[in-house]
Amino acid sequence: MASPTAAANAYASLSRMMETAAGAGRTSSASSSDPSGASFGALLKDTLNSVMESGRKSDVQTVAMAKGKANVMDVVTAVAETDVAVSTLVSVRDKVIQAYEDIMKMPI
Repeated sequence: MASPTAAANAYASLSRMMETAAGAGRTSSASSSDPSGASFGALLKDTLNSVMESGRKSDVQTVAMAKGKANVMDVVTAVAETDVAVSTLVSVRDKVIQAYEDIMKMPI
């Protein structure tokens, strides 16, 4: 079971990802015909790239520590950030699947 702290950290991480994606969407929406900002696909792509970058950062820190060139605290922080990002992504995925299943159950 997730602790309230982990849930708060996951929410904060998702909030930062959304703000980053929205900021990127604002700069590209000027040339786009979509007046509402970034599309869902672009938002999803940016979020996935953010999670992937977090994983890469964690891997780099882990390798640097194995070589004796990194601080243990930096490695733990990078791994924890990656864990929160992946947990957030999985939670959002589960909610999207649940919403899709609810829509499919609706009578026409």
